[in-house]
Amino acid sequence: MRAGNLRHRVRIERLDDMRDETGAVIQDPETGATSQQWVEVATVWASIEPLSAREFIQSAKTQAEIVARIVIRYRDGLDASMRLVHLRAGGRGVIYSPAEFLPDRDSGLEYLTAPCSRGVSEGQ
Repeated sequence: MRAGNLRHRVRIERLDDMRDETGAVIQDPETGATSQQWVEVATVWASIEPLSAREFIQSAKTQAEIVARIVIRYRDGLDASMRLVHLRAGGRGVIYSPAEFLPDRDSGLEYLTAPCSRGVSEGQ
């Protein structure tokens, strides 16, 4: 992967429990449910490639709503529970939900490819 192809800024986020100033987990007083928020894991350079109509139709057979392929340099510890936010200049970020992070075919340690969906849930 050439560095020039990685021209988009993407923030990797994970869902985490909200905590108060003492470090205690915040819970809803009525339901007892834990409050959660998206927290930044890293901001990286990426290649964002929209799928062609043909690729989109083929992906519909096995994966729902895969609309883009995002490629980043290899990082350990990423999983499909995270979300990717494409940071655009002067505007709101576009939220993508990765189906998975696939290692490259050669070494498995150079880059990761994430087939992503976006839309209704927007990773939330």
